[in-house]
Amino acid sequence: MTNLCFPKCRLQRVMGMLQIILGALVIIVSISSLFRFYSAGFFLHNEDICRHFYGVKEDYEGLDFKALSARVEEVLSQMENLQTKLESTVHEMVKNKNSMASNISKTEYKKFLDEEVIQPLYSAHISLRQIRFPKAEGIGNETIKEEPLINSFVIEEIRKYITPKENRLGKNNLYGTKKVYNTIGHACVLMKKELEEYMDYDIGSYCKDDWNLAQKLMINGCDPLPRRRCLTRASKLYLRPYSINESLWRIPDGRNVRWSNYQCRNYECLSRKNPKRGYSKCVGCFEMEKEKLKWITNSSLPVDFLIRDVLGIKPGEIRIGLDFSVGTGTFAGRMREQNITIISTALNLGAPFSETIALRGLIPLYVTLNQRLPFFDNTMDLIHTAGFMDGWLDLQLMDFILFDWDRILRPGGLLWIDRFFCDKKSLDDYMYMFLQFRYKKHKWTISPKSGDDVFLSALLEKPPRSL
Repeated sequence: MTNLCFPKCRLQRVMGMLQIILGALVIIVSISSLFRFYSAGFFLHNEDICRHFYGVKEDYEGLDFKALSARVEEVLSQMENLQTKLESTVHEMVKNKNSMASNISKTEYKKFLDEEVIQPLYSAHISLRQIRFPKAEGIGNETIKEEPLINSFVIEEIRKYITPKENRLGKNNLYGTKKVYNTIGHACVLMKKELEEYMDYDIGSYCKDDWNLAQKLMINGCDPLPRRRCLTRASKLYLRPYSINESLWRIPDGRNVRWSNYQCRNYECLSRKNPKRGYSKCVGCFEMEKEKLKWITNSSLPVDFLIRDVLGIKPGEIRIGLDFSVGTGTFAGRMREQNITIISTALNLGAPFSETIALRGLIPLYVTLNQRLPFFDNTMDLIHTAGFMDGWLDLQLMDFILFDWDRILRPGGLLWIDRFFCDKKSLDDYMYMFLQFRYKKHKWTISPKSGDDVFLSALLEKPPRSL
């Protein structure tokens, strides 16, 4: 009888000790909270209450209380779940004491403790230790400053990335600052689960094939993304790209593309004739024979401008530019034939647009509409847009985008609006968006599209604005 009771009694003693430990942790958290309240002045009187309570906002202005509270709630939730499991297990043991006393083994006992007790306690312990309180800066009248977003994430690699990096020897760097701040998009906090999945990897090993997860984060506002310290994957059969003389108007070798996250698995599948090609914008732009005809042959629509006519307005002045469109780089290819360098923005929206532009020997810029363009003021000779900014765009968002384009376009530079379309009711609103900058009109054409939709194409020149 004593032998049968021994495993059960020992397990009950362990359960009792764990409950005592949990109770002690709860008491510690409570005392810590009371100490915080005391520090804030809740237990002081009269003028002291006002002075201490309202002074906290100034002293702790940099502290992210929301993230800190979420982390504490997470730990308390883990402790509560653990306590519930332990109480449930003890209840089952009492209920089935005879069968458990004879059937439980050391292996099962060890497995239970490891999975149901030790791991949750370790997780709660790590979460508590990762709470980072702000450091006091300055002498005398100290101010409290917290590292931005540090308490919003658990994955250590994210925390290391966003922690400011102090210069060695305490000297200023070439930017004139004492620290370097790695940035992430503010919406990353709203996509915590996805970002932590993206940053969960082994340092120095191969990254997961998860570019589509990265693009999802970027499109939803988690942009810029944090850098990663893993090795990017390439196609298993990567071959040398075609030479510059033939790559421009030849479809690239499909073996140089990672197809795992696309609906298609080769370039032939991307044909406009395939209803399951996986993308809807820029239909047919992977067919080079048809791409060759764009911007050089006359069209039946007056909204289609030719490159030679556009360049004829500013002969010899257009040297560099930006193509903010959805495509495979054909506009940049045509401009290269005129010795003009064009950077093409590209996202892989259902098809390998970025890879195709690069394999054609052109420059893809992997950015979203959310991001300020990485160019300095008054640097671009030409900005061209086609098939991307249409009537679906919010007017305020479009306003920010156009002002950013105006920022990088040099005085005398050209803004080429190519086949912008919207419904007739919204046309006046969008026309105002383009005309508010008082650019000189070189071309301005409106043409019916289908139903209630219309096309608008324009060629506008930025004024000098010399101040």
